[in-house]
Amino acid sequence: MQHDLNHPRTMNGWALFDWANSAFALVITTAIFPPYFETVVDEEFSVLGIGFSNSSWLAFTISISYLIIAVLSPLLSGIADAGGRRKFFLQVFTTIGGIACLSLFWFQDMNDLALGTFGFSLGLIGFAGGLVFYNSFLPVIATPDRFDKLSAKGFAMGYIGSVLLLVLNLAMVLKPEWFGIPDAGMATRLAFVTVGLWWLLFGYIAFSRLPQDLRKKSAGIADVSRKGWEEFKSVWRRVKASPPTLRFLGAFFSYSAGVQTVIFLASLFAAKELGFETSELIQVVLILQIVAIGGAYLAASVSKRFGNKTAIYFQLVIWFLICLAGYFVQGKTTFYGVAAAVGLVMGGIQSMSRSTYAKLIPTREDVTSYFSFYDILEKLAIVGGTFIFALLDLITGSMRLSLLALSFFFALGMIILWKFKLPEQTAENPATDLFG
Repeated sequence: MQHDLNHPRTMNGWALFDWANSAFALVITTAIFPPYFETVVDEEFSVLGIGFSNSSWLAFTISISYLIIAVLSPLLSGIADAGGRRKFFLQVFTTIGGIACLSLFWFQDMNDLALGTFGFSLGLIGFAGGLVFYNSFLPVIATPDRFDKLSAKGFAMGYIGSVLLLVLNLAMVLKPEWFGIPDAGMATRLAFVTVGLWWLLFGYIAFSRLPQDLRKKSAGIADVSRKGWEEFKSVWRRVKASPPTLRFLGAFFSYSAGVQTVIFLASLFAAKELGFETSELIQVVLILQIVAIGGAYLAASVSKRFGNKTAIYFQLVIWFLICLAGYFVQGKTTFYGVAAAVGLVMGGIQSMSRSTYAKLIPTREDVTSYFSFYDILEKLAIVGGTFIFALLDLITGSMRLSLLALSFFFALGMIILWKFKLPEQTAENPATDLFG
C-alpha cells in the first residue's frame, strides 16, 4: 500500500530526524569531542610500536569508521529495499549511535583511550550508517518539486536543534556550578550524555511519523541478502548507463572529501594550531551553525533562480578559498571569519548535493540502493580525505599542510562538474544554470 506524498506530518517528521541526529554531528564530532580528545590524550604516543600524534589518531579513527560503514552500506541498503526494512535499519543505527554517545561519559584520560576510540567510532558508524536510510526517504515521501525545499528544511532543522543543545552544553562547560557539576571536565562528559539522550528521544519521535516498513515476503535473511545484492548491482548498471549521474557522483566524491574533512577536523585544528579553549570553540561553532541555517536556504534560492549546478559551483569556489585562508590563518580573530565562511557554504553544499542527486534518480522503487551509491561515495570520500589529512599531519607534524592539500579536492570537483547538466529542464526543475 502506497502512502500519500507531500503529507505535512510525514515531511515534518523526516525533518525532525535531522534535528535529532545533527546533535551528534555538531556537539561531538565538531565542537566538543575533538578538543576534549586533544586535552585528555597525550600529544605523542605509540600503539603496537607505531608512533601517533593525537590529531592523526583521531583522523585515522574517522577513516576506519567510515570505511567499515562504506563496506556494509551496499548490503544493508539492498536488504532495506528488497526486504522492506528501511525504517528498521534507521532505528538500529540510531540506537547504536545514541548508546555510543552515552558510553563516552567514562572516557576520562589516556588510560581510557580504547574506550574513547571505540565509543567515538561506534557513534560515527551509527550516525553515518543511518544516513543512507534517512536520505532515501526523501523521494518516497515527497514529489521532485519539493526536494530542494524539504532537503534545506531538514538541514535547517538540524542546525537549529543542535545549536539549542550546544548552547546548553556551553553553559554547562562555562558555569558547571549552575548545574551542580563539580568541574568543566565532568560537564564536558555530561555533554556527551545529553547528545545520546537527545538523539534517541527525538529520533524515536520522528520514527512515529515516518511511513511504516512494507515487509516483503522472503525465504529468510539469506534470500533477502541475495536479493539485496542483486538489486544493488542492478542500480549500479543503471548508474553507469547515465553519464550525467556518473559525472555528478564523480564531482560529489571529490569535493565531499574536502567538505567532510574540514567539518570533522576544523575544531581540532583550532585547538592545536591556534590555542582555542573548548568554550571558545563552542562559541565559534555556534556562529558557524547560525550562519549555516541561512546558507542552506540561500543555496535553495540560488538554485531556484540559476539552477543546481550554479548553486553548487559558487559554493565550491568559496570552499577552495577557505582551504587557502586556513593555511595562512594565524590569529583567533581571523579564524572566526574563516569559520563564518564555512558556515555559509556548509549546509548549502550538502543540501544542494542531496536534492540534485534525488532529481537524477529515475525510479521510486529502489531509492535506498540509489542513495547507497551516494552515501558510499561520501563515506569513501571521508575515508580518503581524513586519511590524507592524518598522513600529512603524521609526516610533517603540522595540520596546516594537511588543510592546504584539501583545496585540491575542491578544484578537482569544479573541473569534473564543469560539463555536468541535469538531463532535462522541466516544470519541476525550471531553472537554467549559468554554466549550462
